[in-house]
Amino acid sequence: MNEEVKGLHERLARLEELLTAQDRRAEPAWRRPTGGESRWAVTAAVLCAVALQLLLPRRLAFHPDWLLPALELLLLVALFPTFHPRTGRTTTLLRGGGLALAALVSLANGWSAVLLIRGLVRGTEGNDAGALLMAAAGIWLTNVIVFALWYWEWDRGGPAARAAGRAEYTDFLFPQMQSGDMTHPDWEPAFADYLYVSFTNATAFSPTDTMPLSRWAKLLMAAQASVSFLTIALVVARSVNIFRG
Repeated sequence: MNEEVKGLHERLARLEELLTAQDRRAEPAWRRPTGGESRWAVTAAVLCAVALQLLLPRRLAFHPDWLLPALELLLLVALFPTFHPRTGRTTTLLRGGGLALAALVSLANGWSAVLLIRGLVRGTEGNDAGALLMAAAGIWLTNVIVFALWYWEWDRGGPAARAAGRAEYTDFLFPQMQSGDMTHPDWEPAFADYLYVSFTNATAFSPTDTMPLSRWAKLLMAAQASVSFLTIALVVARSVNIFRG
């Protein structure tokens, strides 16, 4: 009798595991553990940001002007072996290195943006409209990449935590999360989605189709929109004055 009861318990346990696994497969990909995403898009975005920093005029760069781009490249090379889909726990190296990389790019671009805005306010920057527009475009594009990195690194604990399906609540509400049958069941947010959120926020100065839900997401989007608006407004005003003169 004991053996029969034990066998029944084992069969019930296996049945429960099968039902649980079936329920997990029925959930959308952004809610369940997945294979994660490739980091090639992130790598390309960081390399693009480094190139834009190196193309800026030296007067707008953090001096020595090679230091921050070199540190970004070194950190990118150090992290490259871990830039593959992950389903396990987030390692300290991957999580800390990704945040440090975003912070370095932010520091370099923030420094350039402050110098550009200060020069425009004081009237020492922007004697050549073409050069001014090129420099401002580089800073603006880098700003889009910077905030895309922050959104990607912080949403639901970062890419590794999202791949593991550990986070219960989302920080960004993408339209695919609400569309049900209109979305492929294997869809989950990747870096390109966060880059799109960053671009639309920098151009519309407000959320478009993706809504920030957490307080930190709202504050980050507000900061990005403020920097973008201030840069565009001052550059356009200065360029108009130059053309009229």
